[in-house]
Amino acid sequence: MKLDLIVFARRALAIVPACALLGGCMSSSPIWDAHFGEAVTAIRQAQVIDANAGVNKPSADGIDGKTAVSTMAAYDKSYTTPAPPSYPFVIGIGSGTSAAQ
Repeated sequence: MKLDLIVFARRALAIVPACALLGGCMSSSPIWDAHFGEAVTAIRQAQVIDANAGVNKPSADGIDGKTAVSTMAAYDKSYTTPAPPSYPFVIGIGSGTSAAQ
């Protein structure tokens, strides 16, 4: 068992410096620098549907003015005069007819 550990340690001590020396000979930085930012640019362009949408297309159709005014008036009224409270536990009581007849 101890001999296996010693053999493993020797191999590791031989491989680690060899990898460090070979890593110094490799020049990958110019390759990476030539393509720097391409992924971000591609993703940003994929998220834009139409870059000239404000220039090319007219405004979107919406609701007319009378409908908008009436909607906002009803919205404001709902806060000035709140709806009467409802009692959910008394639903069906006092309906005017009884089943016991």
